[in-house]
Amino acid sequence: MRIVLPLAGGEPNPRGSVLPLGRERRSDDNAGVRTVLIVDDHDGFRHRARRLLEAEGWDVLGEACDASEALRAAAELKPEVVLLDVHLPDVSGLYLAQALSGDAAVVLTSSRDASDFADRLSGSGACGFVPKAELSGDALDALLP
Repeated sequence: MRIVLPLAGGEPNPRGSVLPLGRERRSDDNAGVRTVLIVDDHDGFRHRARRLLEAEGWDVLGEACDASEALRAAAELKPEVVLLDVHLPDVSGLYLAQALSGDAAVVLTSSRDASDFADRLSGSGACGFVPKAELSGDALDALLP
């Protein structure tokens, strides 16, 4: 079942449960290959996401399984995009998104639907949300400013 969430102004989201949150693109962004850091506490998801995104032309710079690894990896690797699980073992991904969003576009993900977090997503600093089951390079591109 696909849930269509309204965007600001009450318009239905044409992308279904992939939810853009409106963040401006930095002026130094380019249209070439995107770089991404995958942050999720499940090894299997990180592996699947890496394979899928690399097959679609993304450059996966690294992976992290918790907030402390994510902060360290983001500072060292400087990805354009951080794919961030909402539920991490040491801190909420919604909170971590605020810390990471200054230097990278953060896209939140979860096995749960965006409607479960809708009231907290807009204040997270993330540029969007994509359910894990709908992850693709195109879904990420659609969310990036």
